Amino acid sequence: MLRKENIPISHQDMKKVAFYTLGCKLNYSETSTIARQFEQRGFQKVDFSDTPDVFIINTCSVTENADKKCRKLVKEAQKISPDAFVAIIGCYAQLKPQEISEIPGVDAVLGASEKFQLLDLLPTFEKKKKNKPTQTAQPSKAQVYVQEVCHAQTFETSYSIGDRTRTFLKVQDGCNYNCSFCTIPLARGKSRSDTITNIVERAKEIAQTEVKEIVITGVNTGDFGIQNGRRVERFVDLCKALDEVEGIERFRISSIEPNLLSDEVIEFVAQSKRFVPHFHIPLQSGNDRLLELMRRRYRKDLYTERIQKIKQLMPHCCIGVDVIVGFPSETEADFLETYQFLNDLEISYLHVFSYSERTDTPAIEIKPVVPIKLRNERSKMLRILSDKKRRYFYEQQVQKEFTVLFENDVENGNIHGFTENYVRVQAKYDPMLINALKPVRLLHINEKMLAEVEELEVFIS
Repeated sequence: MLRKENIPISHQDMKKVAFYTLGCKLNYSETSTIARQFEQRGFQKVDFSDTPDVFIINTCSVTENADKKCRKLVKEAQKISPDAFVAIIGCYAQLKPQEISEIPGVDAVLGASEKFQLLDLLPTFEKKKKNKPTQTAQPSKAQVYVQEVCHAQTFETSYSIGDRTRTFLKVQDGCNYNCSFCTIPLARGKSRSDTITNIVERAKEIAQTEVKEIVITGVNTGDFGIQNGRRVERFVDLCKALDEVEGIERFRISSIEPNLLSDEVIEFVAQSKRFVPHFHIPLQSGNDRLLELMRRRYRKDLYTERIQKIKQLMPHCCIGVDVIVGFPSETEADFLETYQFLNDLEISYLHVFSYSERTDTPAIEIKPVVPIKLRNERSKMLRILSDKKRRYFYEQQVQKEFTVLFENDVENGNIHGFTENYVRVQAKYDPMLINALKPVRLLHINEKMLAEVEELEVFIS
């Protein structure tokens, strides 16, 4: 006679769980890891719209919009599956647990450490019937599992699989920088890292799948190496170890602070077998006064030196930049200085953010406040500059040869992918190209800012 626990669970009997991720690549890696934990416990992972029994929403709180998106997702979840259990995890959950617990439809809130214990803290995911408010009693709130962020001291290994062509591999978490506009240290705690040995093992696991590119990610990726409050390993040594992992064709560094992007790291990438010529380097402002108010750990001169060093060794390297407009006390002259600084730099594209007031950050006390209308105008100017920079960089790559990793991204009979230096490419759809590396020559840049290509040989890996 079969024991009950040995009887196979049919898809009809399995609880369905859906995930939604707001925010950064790091959040995607963590959501993917948590999803695998659910599948190992017998849950069926489904799309958000597929009437799940459980919704898990992994939140970001970098901007006010992320908070609003969380609320909107909870409302949508209730429309799709009114009786489903809704759990909110991630940065917003760590920062505003009581606020979230009062959102109608939310059943549980889990913070920075607790989100990886979802299945132990909430073993049944049964939705409790909530009391309706009366004149003398408030409505019952969601279950809240959130400790002070100082308790977030362990490193939880995470990587994404199956969600995208690339995999995001988390190597570092938390941040010690305390920039005046940022809530991340409050949401994720102090900087901590995995070990090089463990990360290489994870990369080897990923290499056993069909993944060909790994994006190295973290809150402050270049700060890798801190364990138990002490720096015991270096980011450049991690890169060197990963460069020897067979089965992964490309490694890409997601983002790295300019003061942590050392000459040694740049020189290594320039001669690496597998690390691609692409850096994303936050700037935030091209004005030294504002950089000081932001509590950034560099000034314009250092940033310029890093860009020049990269372009000296890798003229074809793609360089992305984060920049904030409308930071408190930013004058028109300050903004124009930033604009001109970016215009003069050999960079490839911008990620533009309008400053967003966040409670419990020092920047909220800085005056005068820049009006929202001005923030929007400045943001629009920098986005136009970004388009010009991207097109100019793309045009410089025309008639050169690259290798494209094609993605499962098909539209109007065309398939898309990226060169090693992050030029987005368009080719005629061929199912054999999906997740394939293909040598090409860039022919021209079309009106949609996509590079059209000529295949160089019949070779797919």
